[in-house]
Amino acid sequence: MQLLQALCQISAPSGHEAPLTEYLLDYIRTHQAGWRTHPTVLAGGEFQDCIILVFGTPRTAVFAHLDSIGFTVRYGRQLVRIGGPNVETGYRLVGQDSQGEIDCTLVVDKETGALSYDFHRDVERGTELTFYCDFRETETTVQSCYLDNRLGVWNALRLCETLENGIVAFSCWEEHGGGSVAYLAKHIYETYGVRQALISDITWVTEGVRPGQGVAISLRDSLIPRRSYVERIRRITEAAGVPHQLEVEGSGGSDAKELQHGAQPWDWCFIGAPEDNVHSPHEIVDKRDISSMLALYQVLLQEL
Repeated sequence: MQLLQALCQISAPSGHEAPLTEYLLDYIRTHQAGWRTHPTVLAGGEFQDCIILVFGTPRTAVFAHLDSIGFTVRYGRQLVRIGGPNVETGYRLVGQDSQGEIDCTLVVDKETGALSYDFHRDVERGTELTFYCDFRETETTVQSCYLDNRLGVWNALRLCETLENGIVAFSCWEEHGGGSVAYLAKHIYETYGVRQALISDITWVTEGVRPGQGVAISLRDSLIPRRSYVERIRRITEAAGVPHQLEVEGSGGSDAKELQHGAQPWDWCFIGAPEDNVHSPHEIVDKRDISSMLALYQVLLQEL
């Protein structure tokens, strides 16, 4: 969990993923010698702050978004949401501007819902603020801000250790409308002929998806994947005996929306551990679900 803690502590809200991108590139350079297969690393230039890792002869691509929710400083101490963060007066926010480090408090107007911050000075406009990371680990759970989607990134990095054939793509902007997966998917499809994907992201605990019951395979959210592809995944999962549960939702989305709306014929399925206290500083995930998530990805990248 040390790697997960390190990932959660890096500030990388939508549009400013570069600090996390740099961390991942350094991590890849340092650790790839111990991986089963050395990947081709595509980064920078036309890929902006995204990273594509190509292993062997790929058949399936895994997408994991780097960015998180947060806030942008506007004028007169106003804050604008990045994505859809949960907001409560008293949440601790951190950041940095040209005057130094910022450690301030979120304030939510009870009547209007307007957001502002409490700090001993004005913060420069355009500064990004993110939740302070208080990483808590027990024998059975991990709890922190930004498990969505640093846990999906963690899963993808751990998958790289044993991956022989496949693609791992780290995307940007997912929490605030997306935009990067379209060009990543186009490049992957046109260069490698890959057109089936898994979305390594974190879903929600609901009345039908419970913590500790295994990784969630999503049958649908606001979008509907191709049923025959999802059924292949279910058959492989059941044959492997990986603990899992099925999710059916009518709202929400992920990087998959750009795959489904794109010009290439991508199949996709969202597979992720469920978390509670979504989009807050206190997101919590059961370690059993983390283990089953990684185990399932390892199986699927071999069998699909």
